[in-house]
Amino acid sequence: MEHIDVVVIGGGQSGLATAHALLRLGLRPVVLEASGRTAGSWPRYYDGLTLFSPARYSSLPGMPFPGPGRDRYPHRDEVVAYLAAYADRLDAEIRTGCRVSAVRSDGGAFAVELEGGGRLSARAVVAASGTFGRPHRPALPGLEGFTGQVLHAADYRSPAPFTGRRVVLVEAGNSAVQIAAELAQTARVTLATRGPVKFAAQRILGRDLHFWLIRTGLDTAPLGRLLPRPPAQPVIDDGRYRAALAAGRPDRRPCHRGAGAGVRQAGVAAQPVVEFAARCGPGRRADRPAPGRLPRPPVTTPAALVRCMST
Repeated sequence: MEHIDVVVIGGGQSGLATAHALLRLGLRPVVLEASGRTAGSWPRYYDGLTLFSPARYSSLPGMPFPGPGRDRYPHRDEVVAYLAAYADRLDAEIRTGCRVSAVRSDGGAFAVELEGGGRLSARAVVAASGTFGRPHRPALPGLEGFTGQVLHAADYRSPAPFTGRRVVLVEAGNSAVQIAAELAQTARVTLATRGPVKFAAQRILGRDLHFWLIRTGLDTAPLGRLLPRPPAQPVIDDGRYRAALAAGRPDRRPCHRGAGAGVRQAGVAAQPVVEFAARCGPGRRADRPAPGRLPRPPVTTPAALVRCMST
């Protein structure tokens, strides 16, 4: 069995940044990426995706985000190119086409099992695989009787296949609203949500929201420990999405339960409908290898199973 200092599961931004940090500590990480290229899930995100953080706040350690305009909002393809370039510059071994199926304790270390039967031994494991590869698809009441097409937002690429169709998106996070506004240019679109869409201004007093979060320290403040449940994230908006909703493109209608029930409440059940489940949570992230019970390895060497969310 091959023995490795640290295995990093996932070759997206979290995995690459983790590998950079481990190299600075003098360790030799091996990054295992399930897909055939570095950049994690970014190449498979929808075509029109634009970051909600400007280029100056979208860099990984040791390499500024390239291109003109540090305050511009990069497109998906720019992020893919940036992550590929970052991986090329990173002095770490990155193995693509390596999907981890399980991580188990093994005599004070970890046994990392790969699909296809491969097996590695590691002093430490960092899970940085994210949720996109296996998005949460809840068993919604009424789904079995719903006659329209049902997709997850992870399956969406562009509005072209939906031209002239009736589309309902369930929930209204950043991705859902961005997709809905894009679809509404060529289709009849409804956002079905439990409550009104909450917005946060993308720029305040001429500065991006991320500038103020960093300046005030709120970006790193451990506020989550004080809350009984995670707060709902508002939609970061430069004015376009609020204006689109105000114009009814898309419109918003209340939805409280179920797929078929939700569409009926939205008032569109009599029409052919494409329904998007537009959220990747909650629930256990199915793309994470199950660690089981992991005893604490000897403290003489770095050893841990760390979960690191990749977006």
